[in-house]
Amino acid sequence: MSTKAKKYSEEQILQIVKEINEGGSLASISRSHGVNVQTLYRWRDRYAGMSGTELAELRLLQAENQRLKKIVANQALDLEMLKELQKGKW
Repeated sequence: MSTKAKKYSEEQILQIVKEINEGGSLASISRSHGVNVQTLYRWRDRYAGMSGTELAELRLLQAENQRLKKIVANQALDLEMLKELQKGKW
């Protein structure tokens, strides 16, 4: 028996974390939203104290970081290629 996992938007997750922070019982929040208690703990640790704008900024910074890592990796490959060419192996 397989159940399809629900996909929650970041706004929904922030709202649920807000309920937790306001002192709601994890068991009751888990039941009312159909989310595993362990997932609630993970969300609480990851999103505690974040607002929607902070979360959006975090996502932008993560995307920028990923883009820069790719650039650095490509440059490292280019340098390695140039070193091999300089040795006369081509």
